[in-house]
Amino acid sequence: MDKHQQQQLSLAKCSRQKYSECTVNAELVSALLFLSESIPVLIGCNLFFGRIFRDVPSDITIEVSGGTFALHKFPLVSRSGRIRKLVAEHRDPDISRMELLNLPGGAEAFELAAKFCYGINFEITSSNVAQLCCVAEYLEMTEDFSKDNLGSRAEEYLESIVCKNLEMCVEVLQQCENLIPLADELRIVSRCIDAIASKACAEQIASSFSRLEYSSSGRLHMNKQAKREGDWWIEDLSVLRVDLYQRVMTAMKCRGVRPESIGASLVNYAQKELTKKSSLWNPSSQTKVDLISTEHERLVVETIVNLLPVEKLAVPITFLFGLLRSAVMLDCTISCRLDLERRIGSQLDVATLDDLLIPSFRHAGDTLFDVDTVHRILVNFSQQDDSEDDMEDASVFESDSPHSPSQTALFKVAKLVDNYLAEIAPDANLKLSKLMVIAETLPTHARTVHDGLYRAIDIYLKAHQGLPDSDRKKLCKLIDFQKLSQEAGAHAAQNERLPLQAIVQVLYFEQIRLRNALCCSYADDDHKPMHNSWRISSGALSAAMSPRDNYASLRRENRELKLELARLRMRLNDLEKEHVCMKRDMQKSHSRKFMSSFSKKIGKLSIFGHSSSRGSSSPSKNSHRTDSRVIERTCASTD
Repeated sequence: MDKHQQQQLSLAKCSRQKYSECTVNAELVSALLFLSESIPVLIGCNLFFGRIFRDVPSDITIEVSGGTFALHKFPLVSRSGRIRKLVAEHRDPDISRMELLNLPGGAEAFELAAKFCYGINFEITSSNVAQLCCVAEYLEMTEDFSKDNLGSRAEEYLESIVCKNLEMCVEVLQQCENLIPLADELRIVSRCIDAIASKACAEQIASSFSRLEYSSSGRLHMNKQAKREGDWWIEDLSVLRVDLYQRVMTAMKCRGVRPESIGASLVNYAQKELTKKSSLWNPSSQTKVDLISTEHERLVVETIVNLLPVEKLAVPITFLFGLLRSAVMLDCTISCRLDLERRIGSQLDVATLDDLLIPSFRHAGDTLFDVDTVHRILVNFSQQDDSEDDMEDASVFESDSPHSPSQTALFKVAKLVDNYLAEIAPDANLKLSKLMVIAETLPTHARTVHDGLYRAIDIYLKAHQGLPDSDRKKLCKLIDFQKLSQEAGAHAAQNERLPLQAIVQVLYFEQIRLRNALCCSYADDDHKPMHNSWRISSGALSAAMSPRDNYASLRRENRELKLELARLRMRLNDLEKEHVCMKRDMQKSHSRKFMSSFSKKIGKLSIFGHSSSRGSSSPSKNSHRTDSRVIERTCASTD
């Protein structure tokens, strides 16, 4: 046999060998397909696939999010309906490369799905179940193509394991942040949120039952001093993204979770999200905020404000002021800031001076503190106070007593406002109109003593020495010098910064005070009834009014009468002390010289003394008669 014939025989042998190998591979694939269709329940078959395909070269390359996977068509087609359609619909039957666009979870999720197709064992956990559900939906790994497919396995784990544990639900929600909107379409997010709300509500109910105890009388009551253990979930929820956190809080509100628990969770979440930038939570730091994080922080503030419970004191007022500072600095929406101002105004009586000192984040020529915001808060407080008065019963003489909660709150806010005015008064950029509008926001009956207002105005006059006389007179009209204490009146009488007209008023009221002290010192004087002509005229005028206006007028008069009575009682106590001291001095003198010399000194101090003119009566005389009668009637009623 020649050399040429030997080469032909060798080539024929090689071709027969290759054909036989291809026949074996085709038969093997057919057998595997038959096994997969006839015994799909056995995991051993999938493991068998994995061992077999290790020795078979890959026939398709799949690209996912930059990652490349060299795989085999058969195990993928047997489990994934999407890949089966892509292979069947492709023009080239021998397709060897495929790209899966926008696959949820990226290359990591596809790797898990491929392992499932090859029968490689891996554990389904709360950290990957959301990815598996989404990638199974994307690849159409459903029961239509294979029994016990990836989709059903992941759904079973989600329902039976995850939704019964609050911490696992929170972890799954974290994984869903990058899987939306597909995770929403599969109801993964909604099921986890409902589970969290149900668990939190159940924990709260259990905690409430644990705090029930019997009193000494045998009645069942709630122990308020016992520590609440049903709010342990607050810390867990703080890791969620703001949009998912909002949905969880909304579900909890619908389930009936306590407003205090909702408020505590909001405080904890805000502190974690907003204290990342010290300039937001620290009023003394006014550094510029990074523009990248500003949008996120603005969204956090607006979301928290929308989630605030409607109940008063559900969150500390200091927290509300912190949110307001952040809202002003981050330039949040007007509705967000107005909502915060309204909430603060409804509980302003528990605020402190540090809370009201909101820095101004505007241009350099503005005031140091945001006066306009404080003014709007005061307006909200005044309107809320008026609305509460209107809702009270028709009892005119019992509705607005000085000891009622609303009246007590009004006194506290008046003192707070006076301290605030004293704090902002030294600001050189503070305009007179802004100072006056703050002082005039509260009603006149809010201040029983004007010492704080006088102090604030005096500080302003000292810091603004170039103020015209007309403005100084306008500013001093805010002070009722008759409501100054003895110490404040003595200081005002010697205050050169006050206009001359104000000093005269101070001296006049000091003179009346001394005369009243003398009148009350004589027990044998005739006590005349208080002159009520202005009350009678007021009643005659009210008769011509409409019933509604008449009722409002009577309420105002009643309020003024009670405040005047309280003020007179305070003055009476001071006068009684002075009377005891004067009696002691008179007993020591054993002579009437003391009274004669004292009366001469009083006559010298008189600014509006008795006129020598017979045809005219002195105004001080009439006012003295009226004021003495007021004091005499008060003394008589007290005795």
